[in-house]
Amino acid sequence: MSSPAEAQRTTDTVELPAPTAWPIALALGVMLVVAGMVTNAAVSVLGAILVVCGYIGWFRDVLPHEKMESVPVVDIPLRVSTSRPHVGRVRFMHRDLPRANLPLEIYPVSAGVKGGLAGGVAMALLAMLYGIVSGHGIWYPINLLAVGFFPAMRTTAQIAAFHAPSLIIASIVHLLTSLLVGLLYGVALPMIPRHPILLGGVVAPVLWSGLLHSLLEFINPLMNQRIDWPWFVMSQVAFGIVAGIVVSRQERISTMQPLPLAVREGMEVQGMVDERNGKDSR
Repeated sequence: MSSPAEAQRTTDTVELPAPTAWPIALALGVMLVVAGMVTNAAVSVLGAILVVCGYIGWFRDVLPHEKMESVPVVDIPLRVSTSRPHVGRVRFMHRDLPRANLPLEIYPVSAGVKGGLAGGVAMALLAMLYGIVSGHGIWYPINLLAVGFFPAMRTTAQIAAFHAPSLIIASIVHLLTSLLVGLLYGVALPMIPRHPILLGGVVAPVLWSGLLHSLLEFINPLMNQRIDWPWFVMSQVAFGIVAGIVVSRQERISTMQPLPLAVREGMEVQGMVDERNGKDSR
């Protein structure tokens, strides 16, 4: 049988793992090993010594038996009090709670694809019109888009001539870019439903053109030297207007934002939603 002193010690204390500094020493050793790779080999050697010591010291603290220490238990009485004279009521879970300002309806992916294709056609026609007006021909703006892939094409005559590989690469780049921007329009336009043409036809093209103007010198220096920026901005605006009109005329899809919280979280609650049309039955 245990003595009264042991019983008192068991009641007033609790056994917890003993604190150890070996994990910190191990982490410091690993850091010194890595730091020595870019500074001096002696630093890595010192780190390796700390790693070995850290492993050994840590293992000795937990194997074959974990070191424990007795921590005194302090009994602190808790007094529950409140300054509210009445009980606060929680609203029922099906009532609408304050939510973020998210669109209640969005465009499907097909709307962005259609808008991107339509805008890409409008931009391509305007680019070829620039080639005709400038006297370089319709192949000049097409080859200019892919000139970064062909370093040998440097003179105006070379860029204005027909080049089949350049046509293929320029078409792929133009198609992928148009589709990606069209999908971006499909996501962004529902957030500003009042002025879709202003956003898609003016604000976005101007911002996009300004970004390219600052980066094109590093991405494609030859194209940056030969590009006609007024015509480029006009083609971007044409893309934005056409893509914005096409996307904004597509049928929208309702999101789950107006539905009750329980329905949005997937809870099966009878009477919350009409099973036939998915609308709130309230």
